[in-house]
Amino acid sequence: MPTNVRPKTAAKKIAKAAEASHVPPLTPAPALLDAIDHALIEELQDNARISFAELARRVHLSKPAVMERVRRLETSGVILRYRTEIDPAKLGLAVRAFVKITVAGDRLSNFARLARSIPEVVECHRVTGNESFLVQVVVRDMNHLETVIDALMPYVATNTSMVLNSPVQSARIPLPAPQPKRGGRR
Repeated sequence: MPTNVRPKTAAKKIAKAAEASHVPPLTPAPALLDAIDHALIEELQDNARISFAELARRVHLSKPAVMERVRRLETSGVILRYRTEIDPAKLGLAVRAFVKITVAGDRLSNFARLARSIPEVVECHRVTGNESFLVQVVVRDMNHLETVIDALMPYVATNTSMVLNSPVQSARIPLPAPQPKRGGRR
């Protein structure tokens, strides 16, 4: 480091440079989950509508203890939301496709905003490799797909793959091994 730059000034310059280059903050450490937390998450992944009383019975805790643990899992961000899984084909959206998107660097945020504004886009992932994004869309038919792809075109080059079937399709997240039991009552 040059001798004419004070350490605090250098740290500020580094922070400003990181902010200007859109470097995300460090990822927080994963939550430490014990065997009971794992059991609760497994049960909730199977049925998010399960009652606290039934959940308490299944994990052998009191209802208030289960409520507190679930609240802690929610506030720590382990549990993000509860949702209903819908069959798009039953709603007339029989075609599912993955669209690989290539976007110029200065248009990344514009594309992300555009993707969020298109209802047929059900997932959008920033990816590594030759493409910038992988987008999943659900549409009625090929004409509808063409309309959605055309809506994406001002910003991108696309490469589309149609889904024929989905032999593995799960919203279930595999859990890492539980941490050793923590001290104190739970």
